[in-house]
Amino acid sequence: MIKGNAVIGQSGGPTTVINSSLAGVIDSAKRSESISEVYGMNFGIEGFMNEWLFDLMAQPPEIIHGLRRTPSSALGSSRHKLKDEDFPKILSVLEKYDIRYFFLIGGNDTMDTINRVEAYCRSNGYELTGIGIPKTVDNDLFGTDHTPGFASAAWSNILNVMQAGILARDMKKVDQFVVYQTIGRDAGWLAAATAMAKRDEDDAPHLIYAPEHHFVKEKFLADVDRCIRRYGWVSVVAGEGIKYEDGTPVSASVVRDKFSNTEFGAMGGASVAITLHRMISSEFGIRGEFQVPESLIMSDFVRAIPSDLEEAYRCGIEAVRLAERGESGKMVTIERKSDDPYEVVYGEVPLSEVAIAARPMPEEYFNAAGNFVSDTFLRYMRPLTGEAPEFVRLKKIMVLK
Repeated sequence: MIKGNAVIGQSGGPTTVINSSLAGVIDSAKRSESISEVYGMNFGIEGFMNEWLFDLMAQPPEIIHGLRRTPSSALGSSRHKLKDEDFPKILSVLEKYDIRYFFLIGGNDTMDTINRVEAYCRSNGYELTGIGIPKTVDNDLFGTDHTPGFASAAWSNILNVMQAGILARDMKKVDQFVVYQTIGRDAGWLAAATAMAKRDEDDAPHLIYAPEHHFVKEKFLADVDRCIRRYGWVSVVAGEGIKYEDGTPVSASVVRDKFSNTEFGAMGGASVAITLHRMISSEFGIRGEFQVPESLIMSDFVRAIPSDLEEAYRCGIEAVRLAERGESGKMVTIERKSDDPYEVVYGEVPLSEVAIAARPMPEEYFNAAGNFVSDTFLRYMRPLTGEAPEFVRLKKIMVLK
């Protein structure tokens, strides 16, 4: 095993549990015979090129321990897309600080960054071990059963939809519909997860639309009409990335970020929730609400799932173990062994199989109509979040006239 220093960074959108992974790397690196110092990238690879580095070994123990219960990205994040001219600078900083272990916590684009940096160093004769630690609320990374951060974000959305549904149900004489938008450019995992809010047939959500299926306006309005006729109101959940058959986003305004990822409802345009709200109001002439929590669910520590926090921490530990074994160019994975009792083990997957591409939901996770989930998906979700809380309803024991 080569001896040297390590650096770790956080990239992309944060999660409730990403700092737990950071703590796992630091705790494990401190015990490693191969790693002398541990540096933290302040604002990701962008900060690294500017030599904005935290001395993580000098942090008080209570700070490192506290990371396991702190949301968002403690190191500061970045969405810088690497250019060819960046690589010589990155290599010079690696050499200057004798960094031989390179860890990044992130999603698809982050895994691509590690893959490219590791390949560049190899081609230039610099020995570097690069390991990816999975993170994304979208749950769209290939090679892993689920990603740290997904369960907690899902739970936040589940509770939002459940409680907003109770409000909408009780206010249906005023507002007859509610539209809730979730994060998810290319995959509908978070939108689909809100189905866990449902206990009885008339509970929210009634309809779920995900990017995996083309959106058909006429079918959507027919679905809404059916629910309103049946329940007197309707709860709709939609992923931000839903598109028409020709690929046009339902969102009325779209821009691209540095990674060519779509940003919906940007530049003051209408979001998916607003667009669907307008469709319903225009078609039926009724009032309703729309709700767009956006990044709030990425930092909702009050609703963090304990197993999610623990798995994130373990992924950080496993990353160092992989690095010590010389397993460069890999991402840590979570493999589910059992649903009941819930049990996982940790493995690895080549970064080349994870980078850039987004993992969609399997077709068997949806119902035949494509407007809700299947029992198979609920079985997948249940061990991750558990059951939603149960609230009471007044029984319809009316006063006799």
